[in-house]
Amino acid sequence: MEKLFRLKENGTTVGTEVMAGITTFMTMAYILAVNPSILSASGMDANAILMATALAAAIGCFCMAFLANYPFALAPGLGLNAYFAYTVCGDMGYDWRLALFAVFVEGIIFILLSITNAREAIFNAIPMELKRGVSVGIGLFIAFIGLQNAGIVVNDDTTLVTIIDFTTDFSTSGISALLAVIGVVVITVLYIRKVRGSILIGIFATWILGIICQVAGLYKGNNLIPSWSTFDLTSIGNTFGQCFNIAGFDFSMLDFIVVVFAFLFVDVFDTLGTLIGVANKADMLDENGKLPRIRGALLADAIATSAGAVLGTSTTTTFVESSSGVAEGGRTGLASVVTGALFVVAILLSPVFIAIPGFATAPALIFVGFLMISAVVKINFEDLSEAIPAYLCLIAMPLTYSISEGIAVGVISYVVINIITGKVRKKKISILMYVLTVLFILKYIFI
Repeated sequence: MEKLFRLKENGTTVGTEVMAGITTFMTMAYILAVNPSILSASGMDANAILMATALAAAIGCFCMAFLANYPFALAPGLGLNAYFAYTVCGDMGYDWRLALFAVFVEGIIFILLSITNAREAIFNAIPMELKRGVSVGIGLFIAFIGLQNAGIVVNDDTTLVTIIDFTTDFSTSGISALLAVIGVVVITVLYIRKVRGSILIGIFATWILGIICQVAGLYKGNNLIPSWSTFDLTSIGNTFGQCFNIAGFDFSMLDFIVVVFAFLFVDVFDTLGTLIGVANKADMLDENGKLPRIRGALLADAIATSAGAVLGTSTTTTFVESSSGVAEGGRTGLASVVTGALFVVAILLSPVFIAIPGFATAPALIFVGFLMISAVVKINFEDLSEAIPAYLCLIAMPLTYSISEGIAVGVISYVVINIITGKVRKKKISILMYVLTVLFILKYIFI
């Protein structure tokens, strides 16, 4: 273990890494239930999607561990799967096989960009204050996701979002929101008292409380008790390799290029944003704001995307939930190996992991969001040309529900503000920042 992951050098232990890997898995295990429910709308087999999701996540985690030695976990990303199912296969009318081929092509391009250092250059070109803004923005974003998963924050026709009325439908949405609140309290108390594995304990405690409420008749929502059912391991054959079975499908090459670019664009900047945010929280960035061994991390993401397409799932990307494992002390690839191994096990124990409700993992996301926004105190608010773009970046992420949109807003505002205020020469803004600004503006015009 020491030779493979340099545990002592990174100030960690096997026990800490195992706990971190388990915690990360628990906070992102929901993707095993969510991804099949979304992608199956495209006509794909749900069981096959679940297996492809687990295998793609495992491959990504293992690649991250052995190519970069980082505790970052990967899985098919939310948002891109909805674009895959509802836009590409829905509105545009693409067959799911063709959509998978687009994901595969995007992954190959991603690999080439990683090998040629293009993505590494983009990462290093982003100013440090903007990176801190990204970290805070991701914290707010995942906290918002947690509040939604818990049912604490709900839709509202007037203000768009509001707090739930706990008295309405108490036996379903009300009790689950209350249990999530209790989960946040449990995690907070345990974390303050420095209990190891406090986030993981909080997830299980909330889930167990939910089961008790269900047995007592207080909770009448989805069944929280795992029920074993026959699972067909051969169902993966329904999607495996189907991304190459595209003969006979009519499609516009221009439309196909647009689809590939859309997958690539969101994947690149979601991944960069996640790496920036999680690495910043773990103090992995060097004095120049660069992430050592970033090429391996980016390559792992690219390989997982192509592998996932072959298996039968949409774009695989680095998950912001990795920050929950980092918060538990994860600092090396051993944590990623543990997370990847659990995804493999999840194929056989899928009923158990799928039974964990969103309100049980939500407290972890809400609490990790708090841990990540601590980077806000490092932003230099004395220099408004640095602080304002960082602010626009961090506030855009939760409000647009997108990491990549937050980065776009941050990059555009940073360059424009510094050009107008005449601080370009003093700050020596990278040429890549100008290129990214133009690309982001073109994106809003044409996509």
